[in-house]
Amino acid sequence: MEAPASTSSSASAGHATSHAAVPWLAYGSLALSTSLVGSYVGLSKLLLAVFPVFLLAWLRFGMAAVLMLPWLRRAPGEPPLDGRTRRLLFLESFIGNFLFSICLLFGLQRSSALVAGVIMAGIPAAVAALSWLVLGERIARRVLLGIACSVLGIALVAVAREPAGAASAGGGASLLGVALLLAAVLCEACYVVIGKQLTAQVSAKRISSLINLWGLALVTPLGLWQALSYDFSRPSVGDWGLLLFYAAAASMITVWLWMSGLARVPAAQAGVFMVFLPVATGLVGLVFLGERLSLVQALAYGLALLGVLLATLPTGRLHAPDRPPGHEALR
Repeated sequence: MEAPASTSSSASAGHATSHAAVPWLAYGSLALSTSLVGSYVGLSKLLLAVFPVFLLAWLRFGMAAVLMLPWLRRAPGEPPLDGRTRRLLFLESFIGNFLFSICLLFGLQRSSALVAGVIMAGIPAAVAALSWLVLGERIARRVLLGIACSVLGIALVAVAREPAGAASAGGGASLLGVALLLAAVLCEACYVVIGKQLTAQVSAKRISSLINLWGLALVTPLGLWQALSYDFSRPSVGDWGLLLFYAAAASMITVWLWMSGLARVPAAQAGVFMVFLPVATGLVGLVFLGERLSLVQALAYGLALLGVLLATLPTGRLHAPDRPPGHEALR
């Protein structure tokens, strides 16, 4: 996957969305990336029943690092990494992977699934706000309406999936839990905005491999700590095979797909594709787990997909800034 030729070309591509070909391939990459993440939520739960959290993360990053060794090479014509790009790569991994996971996991422990789902529904809106503040992206009213539909759709998914009476049966949320989940939303928004800046300078494959290496470095102390007391005879051959697939999917394929799509569309527009996370999770439940589709769920998925349509159909008013994305930001 080659990096964009220059930052200005990326910006002009966003400006010409309605005047040139619609970037359907980029949209497809973003949708497939978030759909894959949503579909293997159950897979991570199976692995957490065998491996402790930090050991699982350490093994995942380690396996992916080996798989992505060829991706570390610079693409033809790609400039060497400067100090600012190196800092952004670290922040992308530290904020978007490490801090996000910690805030999300501990936030979920201190809140109900309903509260968590409603708060996490704010990710598209947070991405839009941060892309406006940091990248200077101008957002058309129709795209803002699409973001609103996406947020409402994800929130309704959370409401529909909450068992009746669960919220009143002690399933509330502490202030700390809410704060941690809000922090997770901000971390995810930073992941999108920082990633947008990186795609202007570095190829999608190289970004994926480098932020994975940072993730491996960050989690190694905690992973080693849990590895010292772990019985490695416990996992079966099937568990190791599942872990290898999870490492390739979570750290390699989905990140590459996301960065490939993000390089070609404005960050605010890309954030709307987060709706495919709960949609894919719900579809897996319907198709493979025998769950039934309620009227509220159907309305929620319809709103979420309407948000994507509003945000991605050609419009002359949404475009990336005419200056390099984030040129002065996050230095």
